[in-house]
Amino acid sequence: MTISFLLWLSATFVVGIVYASFFEWALHKYVMHRPVGKFRYAFQAHAVVHHQTFKADETYHLIHDEDKHTIPMAWWNGPVLVVSCSAPFWVTGLIFGNWAMVTGGLLAGVAYYSTYEYLHWCMHLPKQRQIEKPWFFRRLNGHHLLHHRYMHKNFNVVLPFADLCLGTLMSRSPICFNQAKGDSVPNVQPLITNIEQAPISADEKKKAS
Repeated sequence: MTISFLLWLSATFVVGIVYASFFEWALHKYVMHRPVGKFRYAFQAHAVVHHQTFKADETYHLIHDEDKHTIPMAWWNGPVLVVSCSAPFWVTGLIFGNWAMVTGGLLAGVAYYSTYEYLHWCMHLPKQRQIEKPWFFRRLNGHHLLHHRYMHKNFNVVLPFADLCLGTLMSRSPICFNQAKGDSVPNVQPLITNIEQAPISADEKKKAS
């Protein structure tokens, strides 16, 4: 394995991960949250079933064991999404005979999808795993919790780079709500400075002056 191959593979992998963030965003927004013509499978499985089962309150975490199967995607979604996400890289690689690009693109697709499924599983079914303790998991968990409150925001689960670039990033709720709680769930309530305050009376103004 030459240095050139490793460089191409590494560069393609990094670019592939960033691209996967936008792929996830587009898939989540335009396919999983709305029917595409007569194709309703993804919309039904995600927006209807998953979001009705898991909301942003205490039901964000699994309540009924029989609903466990609604957390991950169907097994066949994996190969389809990995191939679709990595298509620009392996097609380009095959055209130019660059197998490092093919490999890097496919590895990025596999890594992103696998990470999505595992993080998403841990978010809705927490068990104090090691992955649930770092700050980045808490940040991503709060990010996803807000998506279950505001379905038009925070479409990314793994890497919120597309949310940031495309204007759908929400770091805190604009209003107070009864959110899920737990060791790996951050407080996503509005900061006190963002809460509309009652008008100050004349007496209070005099006391402050």
